[in-house]
Amino acid sequence: MENHNHPFYNPRLSYEENYQKGPFGDFTQKPEISIVNQPSVHFLGNKINLPFGIPAGPLLNGKYVKAALDWGYDLCVYKTVRTKKYKCHPLPNVLAIHPEHRLSENVDTVLADQNYDLPLSITNSFGVPSFDPDIWQPDMEDAVNYAKPGQVVIGSFQGTLGVTNHIEENYAEAARLVDETGVPLLEANLSCPNEGVNNLLCFDIDKVERIAHAIKNAVPDKPLMLKLAYFKDNKLLYSFLERLAPIVDGFCAINTLSARPVTSQGKQALGEDRPTGGVCGDAIRWAGEEMVSRLYEWRANHNEKFVIIGVGGVNSPEHYRTYLSLGADAVMSATGAMWNPALALQIKKALQ
Repeated sequence: MENHNHPFYNPRLSYEENYQKGPFGDFTQKPEISIVNQPSVHFLGNKINLPFGIPAGPLLNGKYVKAALDWGYDLCVYKTVRTKKYKCHPLPNVLAIHPEHRLSENVDTVLADQNYDLPLSITNSFGVPSFDPDIWQPDMEDAVNYAKPGQVVIGSFQGTLGVTNHIEENYAEAARLVDETGVPLLEANLSCPNEGVNNLLCFDIDKVERIAHAIKNAVPDKPLMLKLAYFKDNKLLYSFLERLAPIVDGFCAINTLSARPVTSQGKQALGEDRPTGGVCGDAIRWAGEEMVSRLYEWRANHNEKFVIIGVGGVNSPEHYRTYLSLGADAVMSATGAMWNPALALQIKKALQ
């Protein structure tokens, strides 16, 4: 990884400042050298150059998406949007974490600070903010139209509790609004904590099934992927797949693992009202790889056709190759790409 002192998202600035002033670092200019392959990989009805990109989260708006496309990321997910404005958590939103051992799925306590050393893992705590549709819809449409042959912009969205009587209705409305921008692929974000009660939404299979049906009824002719968290329990994962695989077209896994970030003095690093935060980056690569392997095994055993996007800890061409070898149809990087904007070009060069 290179240029890790100048990520394209500045963790020392607020979300709003990053939205207005970003992206930063190398993303402020086009690369001097671009590596373009002929679109040859088929992905949910689209031909793409390289099945590698950036997942929902770091690409806050069209400026970020366009920069990522210029830097060779051929699958770019426009940050998760909602049907109405939703505020971001206050600073800090991004901190480096330094686990003493491999981060587990059991909400470990980890040291957090602003020393962004390699290999890099971070905790992020935003709350899935969104602007109103009248702001993000034309911006997303502009980003979609900017994509070159062999590149795809994916529209990520999330429902919001309390907007309608049932969360599935709001997911369906969000899908309809995203569809109006012309994105070729949809991704429903089920892996963030806001709309869960005691657990993440993706663990509530009955509710997810209702959401998936509602989205498909609202937008029947566009491929739908679901963004998932890490499933500890195979029984729960297999039950989830039995119900959802016949409805949707793909799964993106994983988002983050939850941890308790603390300062060197033992205080809650994200503030007293946020004891936990999602961790991404190097520390969760094992979980992303394991989920891809389990999804692939189930797909093969049940003769299903859904696509698998592997996410978690990808910061080198070797990590990209590993995810593909485990069964991923595409791979994405958030933390690795943020601190090394040239990652996609490095992978393309390594594959030449």
